[in-house]
Amino acid sequence: MAPSAAEWEARQQLAACYRVFDMLGWSEMIYNHITLKVPDEDGAFLINPFGLHFSEVTASSLVKIDIDGNKLANSPYPVNLAGFTQHAVFHRHLPDAHCIMHTHTTAGAAVSSVEGGLRPTNFYACGFAGQIAYHDFEGVTVRFEEGERLIANLGDRRVMFLRNHGILVMGRTLPEAFLKHWSLQRACEIQIATATMGRALEVPPEVIAVHQRDLSKVQIPGGPGKADFAAMVRLVDRIDRTWRD
Repeated sequence: MAPSAAEWEARQQLAACYRVFDMLGWSEMIYNHITLKVPDEDGAFLINPFGLHFSEVTASSLVKIDIDGNKLANSPYPVNLAGFTQHAVFHRHLPDAHCIMHTHTTAGAAVSSVEGGLRPTNFYACGFAGQIAYHDFEGVTVRFEEGERLIANLGDRRVMFLRNHGILVMGRTLPEAFLKHWSLQRACEIQIATATMGRALEVPPEVIAVHQRDLSKVQIPGGPGKADFAAMVRLVDRIDRTWRD
């Protein structure tokens, strides 16, 4: 059965996102994952086909599964158990987690591996102060019982450092999750660069509060991340448009 118009739109958006991640240098061989709920289908979400590089993902190759890991449409590709285990628990329990992104970028993995995690020492990091959850490393995420601890440690936050591992962000839309991931990645990159230069200056809490209050004043109408993601998709299209297939 051919996908609905809404599902096809979601497939194209997610495929574009994989290509954007690759363009930005966030690929990790054939690993890591971004998932997106299928509109109007309770418990159904799309995930990358295990075995393909981010640069190879297309709208039609994405795998449609339910929160128990069952394929809901024919696909020759398997699903990464680590990706399913981690993402399914959030999609199952968090109605607002429409899109979930998990990466092992060098900067993200590095900051997740130091005591104190992300510190409010730069513009981007200040935007996340008080909004990040932490989950201790338990090995590769393939055991379902870890899901309870992931949910408990996340609490009401939607950005998490998986300690000694990488970063995890969630959004009510894919563009929102993308902007969170991009901003968190920049925060981590700048923290690492700053650490090579000496002791970093931490921004006072009262300034952080003003900064977070005023961030909405520099957003373009249309929803968080919409214009940012659209700009990145235009860049990807200049390189290769096969993700649309």
